[in-house]
Amino acid sequence: MEILLSRKGVVKMDIPLFNVAGQYQEIKSEIKRSIEDVLDSGQYIMGKNVQKFEEAVANYLGVKYAIGVASGTDALILSLDALGIGPGDEVITTPFTFFATAECISRLGAKPVFADIDPTTLTVDIDSIENAITPRTKAIIPVHIYGRCADMPKVMELARKHNLFVVEDVCQAMGGDVNGKKLGTWGDAGAFSFFPTKNLGAFGDGGLIATNDDALAEHIRMLRTHGSKEKYHNEIVGYNSRLDEIQAAVLLVKLAYLDKWNDDRRRIAEEYIGLLKELPIQLPQPGVGREHVFHLFTVLTDDRDRLMEFLKSRGIQTGVYYPIPLHLLPVYEELGYKKGSLPISEISCERALSLPMYPGLTEEQISYVAESIADFFDTRYHNLNGMKA
Repeated sequence: MEILLSRKGVVKMDIPLFNVAGQYQEIKSEIKRSIEDVLDSGQYIMGKNVQKFEEAVANYLGVKYAIGVASGTDALILSLDALGIGPGDEVITTPFTFFATAECISRLGAKPVFADIDPTTLTVDIDSIENAITPRTKAIIPVHIYGRCADMPKVMELARKHNLFVVEDVCQAMGGDVNGKKLGTWGDAGAFSFFPTKNLGAFGDGGLIATNDDALAEHIRMLRTHGSKEKYHNEIVGYNSRLDEIQAAVLLVKLAYLDKWNDDRRRIAEEYIGLLKELPIQLPQPGVGREHVFHLFTVLTDDRDRLMEFLKSRGIQTGVYYPIPLHLLPVYEELGYKKGSLPISEISCERALSLPMYPGLTEEQISYVAESIADFFDTRYHNLNGMKA
């Protein structure tokens, strides 16, 4: 953390949006040892660390199978592919998410259909899903955005009613749960990402699929290794999508710290909420119990862009996740959505701003961020009054 003096003589902190390097320092010796063991073994693909990590995650989540793959995007694609999703099918998801959630549908030749989001949780709205169902609908992809769980009991009720598959996008919510049941274990499959900044992050790309379905697990394992159970005996057209040994070794070390880190994220979020609750911004809703794991701490404000610039001037990094709802991207112009089609998603994309959030963020740093936001609104108020005068 760099501390400078502003022109006004006020202490100025340099606070990043993420701090993966700081997290590494906490467990540096364990990580180095685990990587050296892999290098010494000479087994770099599909070795003992992948197997151990898959077993550990399956036990952590409480599922029969956890299958490591190359990325969170691949986790989504392979899950849908194994469920038989393809040309002519429709899959309903939210437009308030990263492009990969819809991209995986399009990659298989199916059609993404977008449902609007709940204005409070920012997760996909149940009524909007039901209104989007057609005879061609085959699956739903609820996204646990920012680490906040979608309403999985209602999603599953709706899916059973219409005989639809459910693939959970858990890429931002590893470790969260609803009513004691881990996210990623509610649907037919759960897709996880281990991108470095995620709650459980690798030192590169990585992903995983969780499922309790025997046949689905077998199919996914075939897909990740070129469609074969036995080398050179390819039964279907598959992919090359494997979690490598070094990443598995790193993740195996980090998995033991996940709950501790998630609890730290919740503590930070609680402090933010306490300090910001009187300001004219919409704060994230933690839900009940352990529903939210705060991959991101995202506020909504009509002054998003100006606030972002103000915080940058104070040395505070922020991020916009996501500036354009997926249904309005050029790539999906042919789907026929127009501005105003999904108003809650659209206004949320215009208002969302993510503040620094990572394990180890100190009370001093949190207070500085909150005070800076308060200063912005106070300054803006006085400037507006001055202009009116």
